[in-house]
Amino acid sequence: MKKGIVLLGLCGLIVVGCLHAKRKFHESNHRLDKVKTEVKIFANKSEIKNGDLIFQTSLSGQSKAIQLATKSKYSHCGIIYIDNGQHYVFEAVQPIKVTPLDKWIARGKDGNYVIKRLKNADQILTTETIQKMKQEGNKFKGKNYDMTFEWSDDKIYCSELIWKIYKRATGLEIGKLEKLSDFDLTNEVVKQKMKERYGDKIPLNEIVISPKAVFNSELLETINVN
Repeated sequence: MKKGIVLLGLCGLIVVGCLHAKRKFHESNHRLDKVKTEVKIFANKSEIKNGDLIFQTSLSGQSKAIQLATKSKYSHCGIIYIDNGQHYVFEAVQPIKVTPLDKWIARGKDGNYVIKRLKNADQILTTETIQKMKQEGNKFKGKNYDMTFEWSDDKIYCSELIWKIYKRATGLEIGKLEKLSDFDLTNEVVKQKMKERYGDKIPLNEIVISPKAVFNSELLETINVN
């Protein structure tokens, strides 16, 4: 009798779990379909251009720590490129790669994002410059994501990818460089993540560029908010 009750209970948990997973799957597909429609509208209106920067609140395990440490809503960013009418985001995840724009947007919190652009993009981001940006980016493509935010080219994180590509292709510095010690490292969530990554040897003097610093660059203007 008890065995039967236990089996019924397990079956019930499995059914609930399957229903939850199915609901999440449908929600994810619905959000992706919605975003695909938005991207098509942008494309038809030519509202997105090569070299635009896009920001979102990531749902990754480290996102909350980044938000708290930098005091910013946005924790992930990438560069938008257009290839044969299709929109992509060149981003630093694991590994560094190109992701379709609609999938990139749908992956973020609530599908929200902000697109920014150089204020004088028409003069600076010529066809030749965009090609140079892509060439610089290809040097990072396939490399590992930098979990410890080091200022080297061995591994790369999202805002570092943007900063270095723009700097090397255009000479512009999109965002102010800081040190790890400039961030608020007092929150317990941040402390725990720092402990995971560095142990007891936190490189406080390491040069870093945060998504917030790129987002707040005076060289950029906001194109779209959703």
